[in-house]
Amino acid sequence: MLHNLGSINLDHFYRVPHLVHPGETLASHGYHVGLGGKGANQSLAMAMAGGQVSHWGRLGRQDAWARDRLARAGVDVSHVELVDEPSGHAIIQVDERGENTIILHPGANHGFTRRHRDALCEAAQPGDWLLVQNECNGLPELLECARQHGLEIAFNPAPMSDTVLTLPLEACRLLFVNRGEAAWLTGLPESSEARVLLEALHERLPRTATVITLGSEGAWYQSADERHYQPALPVEAQDTTGAGDTFIGYFMAALQEGQSITGCLAFATQAAALGVQRPGAADSIPSRDEVKQLLTSHSPRPNP
Repeated sequence: MLHNLGSINLDHFYRVPHLVHPGETLASHGYHVGLGGKGANQSLAMAMAGGQVSHWGRLGRQDAWARDRLARAGVDVSHVELVDEPSGHAIIQVDERGENTIILHPGANHGFTRRHRDALCEAAQPGDWLLVQNECNGLPELLECARQHGLEIAFNPAPMSDTVLTLPLEACRLLFVNRGEAAWLTGLPESSEARVLLEALHERLPRTATVITLGSEGAWYQSADERHYQPALPVEAQDTTGAGDTFIGYFMAALQEGQSITGCLAFATQAAALGVQRPGAADSIPSRDEVKQLLTSHSPRPNP
């Protein structure tokens, strides 16, 4: 079983003729609300990939529909707590040119207590996976608690911040980063080649396997004794929102079912390629059948 202690957000999108100015009242000509949050997206992707995932989260009672959507996709939501406080949410303006502004409120995602985290870790079995991002509070205590209970930790340090540099990252078995996050962790320029970033990450965390996602440039995996590259599928991206979350969910589902690392990379990369051709985050995540069909139509390519 994989347990995901992660954010659940509501994304409120407003289509506006232009981004609102200070003191201005502006009518929108379009509105919708969708499921968001890196944690929820990754749980949803893993369930749609056929994986077994239990989401640990907090959500405002008035937004129980978001929990129900996760449940319908196959996520175990028995540890998603409904609380009498606002859910995490984002208010997003999008103008006619596609420019946007975002106000993010963490809400219930920042309400985890030490007692709550300890109870969740104690409910898991030694050897289970714990997936974590950087959108909930109490990460130092959570990582240490998970390590003490014998959980295998996969960490996606997004959104990246300097506080991540102080976390006990050596407790993680697997680290998912994009190019910018890898550069931040290693102190190297973001323009550095992937191989250089991989070597620097290995020097810093020699016992932690790493996946670097590079968008249209593909993805790399490295551990202490192996390194693999997976090129991206050439597609015309419509919206890259949530692509990394789709990749992580599909990778962990493939790992859970015993696929090889190269199989995990291919499965996750193809899922992300399908997702970026659709608008939205949670709404863009493809089904397992769609990804399987795409995999059978593309032969594997060798490492560069």
